[in-house]
Amino acid sequence: MASSTRPITVADLERVIAIDKVNTGHSRRHFFEKRFAAAKARPSDFVHVGVVADNALRGFAIARIMHGEFGIKDAIAVVDALGVESENREHGFGQSLMEGLVEMARQRGARSVQSQVSWKNEDLLRFFKTSHFELAPRLALERPMTELREDEEEES
Repeated sequence: MASSTRPITVADLERVIAIDKVNTGHSRRHFFEKRFAAAKARPSDFVHVGVVADNALRGFAIARIMHGEFGIKDAIAVVDALGVESENREHGFGQSLMEGLVEMARQRGARSVQSQVSWKNEDLLRFFKTSHFELAPRLALERPMTELREDEEEES
């Protein structure tokens, strides 16, 4: 199936939400509404790209352009959301999305693309590896707030 990439807009919001809901098992409507609103307000800070085949949106990638966060001097594109219809995986749509995202991010001054993925998500890890991602030279640290609340309760 022949495909092409294009910027996605708020007109694509419902389709993005639908694809994501099938992939994640729940709706992230509020997240996507906020992302699209932020992109409308500050278009140079976001990259929204979609892959289209047979005149329908088959997948999307959304990234924000960050400048100077965490001591990084160069602008970077951080992939926040990525999805391809489950029935259209393994057809190169994800690679087309990533190529489109990289090109659009480069036009906005980004020097690299970064993302986060669960070690348990083998399909997404494989996709990022195929897309030439490597482990970044830093660690993401997390402190669950539920544990903090339990600790505080024990001290009371």
